[in-house]
Amino acid sequence: MRVLVVGGSGLLGREVCRRAVARGWSVVGTRHSGAVAVPGVAVRRLDVTDRAAVAALITAVRPDAVIGTPYRYGDWAVTADGAAHVAYAAGQVGARLVHISSDALHAGRPEAYADDDQPTPIFPYGAAKAAAETAVRAIDPAAVLVRTSLIVGEGSKQVQLCRDALAGRAALFTDELRCPIDVGDLAAAVLELVPCDYSGPLNVAGPDAVSRAELGRLVARRAGIDPSGLRTTTGAAAGVVRPTEVRLDSGRAVGLLRTRLRGVTELLAA
Repeated sequence: MRVLVVGGSGLLGREVCRRAVARGWSVVGTRHSGAVAVPGVAVRRLDVTDRAAVAALITAVRPDAVIGTPYRYGDWAVTADGAAHVAYAAGQVGARLVHISSDALHAGRPEAYADDDQPTPIFPYGAAKAAAETAVRAIDPAAVLVRTSLIVGEGSKQVQLCRDALAGRAALFTDELRCPIDVGDLAAAVLELVPCDYSGPLNVAGPDAVSRAELGRLVARRAGIDPSGLRTTTGAAAGVVRPTEVRLDSGRAVGLLRTRLRGVTELLAA
């Protein structure tokens, strides 16, 4: 199996590369500015906003599968246009496409979102992720769209934000609920989806819905830090327009995959 990981220098991309190499697959990982730094991975520099460059690389590599993980918060060209460029080029060489999407494309509600619920974005990043899905589905109906949530693990931006809040350098929202997932669990699930014939949206997230503030307290307890000094606020107070309650029902993925999607309470147990 020859796989191309677009965005191989990111947290998820590196973990996907590492696990794919461990499976004995031939792996090419792309980077824009960071380093892939995974033994056994051939590294290529790529700007996903450059359609011709994306097409040239995928044509040269001719992978059996493409895993698209790149995004840049607040950058439509990377998040939306880049996804379309990757999907088109992957289709031209007949590669299986696993596109990484996000729960950010939902508006938020008390009820959990099912896999097939339509996007209802309310802020720019969510709109970019929704547009990316629309493009990918139009270009390659056989692609799988992995809708995931906050990614935790060593090196995670989410965990670092919690540490910053514990140190008084940031504040965590009490009114934003998400379903965090371990980077290793997500990477394993993504690789399972490469050889299967599932297509369309698939929620792949942890079973525990927690607020960002609750996540901060879990990180504190894991590190043996008193969580009483954790700085918290609300999105409304901070003037931030983002979804509040976004729970993903990952029941379909649990039934489809061998990978166990662990809850953040288990992951960060002291």
